[in-house]
Amino acid sequence: MLQCDDKTIYTGITTDPERRLEEHKNKKGSHYTSSRGADKMIHIEEYATRSEALKREAAIKSWNRGKKLALARQ
Repeated sequence: MLQCDDKTIYTGITTDPERRLEEHKNKKGSHYTSSRGADKMIHIEEYATRSEALKREAAIKSWNRGKKLALARQ
């Protein structure tokens, strides 16, 4: 998960979090982060398969902001 400049939270998957954050910062990421700016990575999880990562991403995206922030604080 990354925090955007407007303090919203973006959730996505990647095999290289550092590279992906730089892409978001350089507006080569998603439309969401291109329009809001990418500030910093606030939470990273690793999974053995892409399928597992996609399932976790979908679950987190369904959460409210408070629950996402609580996960980031762990």
